[in-house]
Amino acid sequence: MVAMLPGARDLAVIAAAPADTGRPGILTAMQVPPGWRAVEHHGVGPFTTSMVLERPDGARVVYTAWRNRKGHGLLAAEGGVRLGHIPWWAPTREGWWIAVLFMIGSACFALGSVPAIAEALGAFGPWIFFVGSAFFTSAAYLQYHQASNESDDLETGERGRRWAALRTHSLGWWAASSQFAGTLWFNLTTFAGTRAGLGIPGEEALVWAPDAIGSILFLVASTFAVLETRDGHVQGARPTLESGIAAINMVGSIAFGISAVAAYIDPANGELLDAAVANSMTFVGAVCFLVGAALLLPDMSRAPGPASAAA
Repeated sequence: MVAMLPGARDLAVIAAAPADTGRPGILTAMQVPPGWRAVEHHGVGPFTTSMVLERPDGARVVYTAWRNRKGHGLLAAEGGVRLGHIPWWAPTREGWWIAVLFMIGSACFALGSVPAIAEALGAFGPWIFFVGSAFFTSAAYLQYHQASNESDDLETGERGRRWAALRTHSLGWWAASSQFAGTLWFNLTTFAGTRAGLGIPGEEALVWAPDAIGSILFLVASTFAVLETRDGHVQGARPTLESGIAAINMVGSIAFGISAVAAYIDPANGELLDAAVANSMTFVGAVCFLVGAALLLPDMSRAPGPASAAA
């Protein structure tokens, strides 16, 4: 069984509809067009991650949650994807801004975590993290906006035009929402890090605690993204670009989490638990996020295979 939500666009309900998936009560807002048939269904718990659908003309197409969230459309089941022109310069596309802003923010964190560079920057050293966090937040909001407006119509691919939406049926929406929330905590911790005279209690409350919360939210976001992309291949066992991006970002989130633990402030002396580990893991995490963001550009170029799914 596969679930459909006739009409409503923002909130999902559970509904049963005839199909050959054997999965009753799937939580989804996706509208399967009249005459289309769900041949395969893949998901995590109540979340749909991919489907193979048969159109009235007998042609089969593949839906994946990642591609739908990013606005990449359906795939021909036999055609796969091909790498088109990589949009190195595409300021009219939301996905391009997400990639570029994340890359700039990641570069700021990577540079700021190198002790020699931080020392050379002097008083501006702490500010590079705050600037980087601002770019992170800008990119994360656009990613949340993208997830809030993903299409619920398989046939037309028409996307919404909302500043915000509640799409609890979507793993991608949860990933984007968690990451956006995490960046807001990073805004707080990095700004507090530029302030002098906070004292040990102030540093624990305004620097370390928000850093730890933000790192946890990044781990949550990466977990949702990994789950969203785990069935992206559908037609084969090879890893996909989106699953690679999610995996790299998961490594980055783990590194940020280790950094947060190492940056715990000892209340007895005000020293970090392990400054070297905190800096090195921040650098590793930032580089992972930089690579993951850069890979969003070739991901934007992937077009459906020869047997276009958009017939």
